[in-house]
Amino acid sequence: MRVVVCPDKFAGSLSAPEVAAAIAAGWASVSPGDELVCRPLADGGPGFLAVLGGLGGSVLDVGSVDPLGRPVGAQVLLVGETAYVESAQVCGLHLLAEGERDPKVTSSFGLGVLVRAAVAAGAREVVVGLGGSGTNDCGAGMLAALGAPPVDAAGEVLPPGGAALSRCAGLGGAVDLGGARLVAATDVDSPLLGLHGASNVYGPQKGASRSDVLLLDAALGAYRGVLNKAFGSDLDLPGAGAAGGIGAAIFALGGRRVAGFGLVRELTGLDAAIDGASLVITGEGSFDAQSLRGKVVSGVAEAAAEQGAPCVVIAGVSTVGRREAAAAGVTEIYSLAEHFGDAGRALSEAADGLRALGARAAGQWSR
Repeated sequence: MRVVVCPDKFAGSLSAPEVAAAIAAGWASVSPGDELVCRPLADGGPGFLAVLGGLGGSVLDVGSVDPLGRPVGAQVLLVGETAYVESAQVCGLHLLAEGERDPKVTSSFGLGVLVRAAVAAGAREVVVGLGGSGTNDCGAGMLAALGAPPVDAAGEVLPPGGAALSRCAGLGGAVDLGGARLVAATDVDSPLLGLHGASNVYGPQKGASRSDVLLLDAALGAYRGVLNKAFGSDLDLPGAGAAGGIGAAIFALGGRRVAGFGLVRELTGLDAAIDGASLVITGEGSFDAQSLRGKVVSGVAEAAAEQGAPCVVIAGVSTVGRREAAAAGVTEIYSLAEHFGDAGRALSEAADGLRALGARAAGQWSR
């Protein structure tokens, strides 16, 4: 058999390459004669750069800062005149301890440092993977790092974070990207404001209380008005609310949005890898209703269906019914939580569990 293993990361546990390797090792322990092709995937969030390593090019190490301004190392992938940047490396929620999660004060400044480094290295297009952020500042920190900090009515630079933007009256400088174009790679199509906007939908998981959410939504509304006045760009496009509103800042700078998974699917040659496959295995930490809306798993299932190959999902936890899964093109679901009988072990012993489920899948599917 020819088996393609193309999972997303297991958030808080294993990277996509680690997940793929564990599943493949389990399968090979039962059916060593089968051909195993690993294509770890991402949708623009954490792991975006890791899955693009096969593109070649060069990696630029950049010293940046995390959402609270602490030093953190990050990378920019340069392929020709295109640079790829992962916002989660500097804005990620995983960089913050539980007690540090407060989107009123966290900042996207570190992302602006990466974009600036990419432009300085000669990039004519900077593709920014958005997802998994611990910030909700509408990209104000990013713009500050690029030369345009938010200022109050007296012209004083505002402190970092989303809350202070309620006092924003303008920008204290101009952004010069040297003609480079920005691209937001994200599968989040949320608007910036309102019930389905950045603050309401994603604020709580970043540490925002209900009162915080209302404050942040109003603050981002005020900042949106400043961006409209400064740039005259359309900020009401789908994806403006991605990564706490960084999508809106990219739109303000004349950038555009592409589907994160679609981009990764193309760049990693996923369709060519699946062509002729006997089975496709994908997965993620939590296989839920959101997984069926443009995420890696649903995208892989669609690609497999187009090639006439069955698609199996191996997840940490699954809450998707088999009828829903079948409608999305998923043939079988394996769950670490069911395997261990304990969701805690599914997280702490994920690698062992994935090897075991890979072996079980081989026993059931290999010819």
